[in-house]
Amino acid sequence: MDPNDVKQNNGPQMKKYSLGVIVIVAGFLLLLSNTGILPYELRHILFSWQMLLIGIGVVSLFSSESRTPGTILILIGSTFIIPRVFDIPFNVMHLFWPVILIGVGVLILTKRMPRRPFQPRVFQSADSQNMDDGYIHEENIFSGGKQRVMHQVFRGGHINCVFGGSEVDLTQATLADGISELEVNTIFGGVTLIVPADWRIQLKMTSIMGGFSDKRSFIKENPDTSKILIIKGSTIFGGGELKSY
Repeated sequence: MDPNDVKQNNGPQMKKYSLGVIVIVAGFLLLLSNTGILPYELRHILFSWQMLLIGIGVVSLFSSESRTPGTILILIGSTFIIPRVFDIPFNVMHLFWPVILIGVGVLILTKRMPRRPFQPRVFQSADSQNMDDGYIHEENIFSGGKQRVMHQVFRGGHINCVFGGSEVDLTQATLADGISELEVNTIFGGVTLIVPADWRIQLKMTSIMGGFSDKRSFIKENPDTSKILIIKGSTIFGGGELKSY
C-alpha cells in the first residue's frame, strides 16, 4: 500500500476520533455543571466562545492537509481567555494583534517548501516574477499582488495572504505532468486563481469563517488524466475562488 494513501486515510480518521473525544468531554463537563459539581469559576471559562475556538482549533490540528487554521484559532481563543483565568492589569486587546502577527510570522518561517526535482530553468516573463522553475512563492502581508504566468510549465508552490490579496492568472501556463500541489492560505485575505478550462483540479481546502469556491463557468473535458493540480490549504476569515474563461 502507498504510504501517501495511508497518510490521507489517517487524517480524517484522527479528526473523527479527536472530535468524538472532545464531544464526550464536553458532555461530562455539562453533566458536572448541571449537577452543581463543577464550580462556577470553571464553568464560565469552560463554556465560553473562547474555549469553543480552542476546541475547534485542536480538532483542526489533526488534519493532514494544513495545521495553520487550527493554530490560528487556538491563538485567538487563548488570547481572549487569558483575562478570564488571570488578573491582567491592561486591556487584552493590546495582546491580540501582536500575538496573531507573531504566530503568522512563525507559521510562514516554518512552512515547508515543496520538494522539487531538478528541472532546467525555463524562461520567466516579467509578469511572473515570483516563479522559480515553475513554482510560485508569494507572501502578501498587509499588501496585494497580481501576476500572470506566461509560457511556463506550472508545478505548484504556495501563496500566503494575511490581510492582503492575490490574483494569479495561469491561463497561458501549462500544467506539469503528474500531480502538482499548490498550497493556499488566507487569513483575513483572499486569493483568486484563473486557470485554463481543461485543467483537472482537486480542492482540499479547510475553511473557518471563510470559504474557497470553484466558480469556473466552463470546464472542458481533457482526455489526459495524468496531469492533476491539487489545491490545498486553509481560509480563515477570508476566502478564495477558482475561475476560468
